[in-house]
Amino acid sequence: MHSPRPSSLPIMKRSRPTPPPTPPLSTAKSTAPIFKKPKSKATIPPKWVPLGLSLSELSLPLTFPTGQTFRWKQTGPLQYTGVVDSYLISLKHLQDGEVSYCFHQHATTGDENNARVALLDFLNIRISLSEIWEVFSASDPRFAELARHLGGARVLRQDPLECLIQFLCSSNNNITRITKMVNFISSLGNCLGTVEGFEFYQFPGLERLAMVSEDELREAGFGYRAKYIIGTVNALQSKPGGGTEWLASLRNLDLHEVIDALSTLPGVGPKVAACIALFSLDQHHAIPVDTHVWQIATRYLLPELAGARLTPRLCSRVADAFVSKYGKYAGWAQTLLFIAELPSQKALLPSQFCSAKEKKAAKSKNGKTCSAN
Repeated sequence: MHSPRPSSLPIMKRSRPTPPPTPPLSTAKSTAPIFKKPKSKATIPPKWVPLGLSLSELSLPLTFPTGQTFRWKQTGPLQYTGVVDSYLISLKHLQDGEVSYCFHQHATTGDENNARVALLDFLNIRISLSEIWEVFSASDPRFAELARHLGGARVLRQDPLECLIQFLCSSNNNITRITKMVNFISSLGNCLGTVEGFEFYQFPGLERLAMVSEDELREAGFGYRAKYIIGTVNALQSKPGGGTEWLASLRNLDLHEVIDALSTLPGVGPKVAACIALFSLDQHHAIPVDTHVWQIATRYLLPELAGARLTPRLCSRVADAFVSKYGKYAGWAQTLLFIAELPSQKALLPSQFCSAKEKKAAKSKNGKTCSAN
């Protein structure tokens, strides 16, 4: 398989999500989500059904609020709600860590079966997280130790159009603004219902997106990204057979072909292309290289490059180093290593995972170093 070859476009800085720390299941407390609307109860009493996934295969707090998607909302302690295809679904952890789901709409048994199939596909359930982590852990003691504390961080298999538009919003941006932009785009679709004060929408298709003007997006706070979104929608509409089909067809190509194809769209550089490839197009060894991944690489994979300036050529070298170390699921390994660097998660790790600078800062703040876990 080919490793990603970033072009000469400028390096972009990945927005670092700041999700709430992952609490023990027995002591979890609700965290107030962003953009909370006036509370209203769901119209359908929840009927929770076991999904058949353990905590080792899916940790909701390590999967949804960590920068893969900006459409899922925390709607309760260890509970997240979002839309898959046209289905409004909530997921939550039970006390034993098992995952259950709730399908919110009135539906026939057939609809519920279809929703479950779509959900499992979205969760990339064909890939056993515990199996690939066992392989990584056998060759990397540090990964093995991290996996003990951050189990269940999955890579999602999102709808390609939805993923593309979200990451166009993410370029040189922060989580609050990205979420606001994605909420605006989402609201152009059909409303599917309200859960815990949040309104949820089916993501709009290309035809609906084509009805939005650049001025409307700029007025909604998109800035220069408005031009890229409009340009990308127009480019997709001109694709033979339609843009949705074209995006889906990229799943059948090699990674370097996927990166090259996506990079022809307005506003899509190598890092955004790699995110879309990893999170929606089955390119499991795609590595979105930004300054944070660069820091991880120079500490643990390429220490000889510490102090060098990140360039497009070095982006390619970093991606190659991850693939050489972790193989065809290198993007999954990189995702865990990235999550482990988030301040909210690092605070839960044993002290050996903290740098001397971080230990000193933590001690001065609360008299402790890192977690005693």
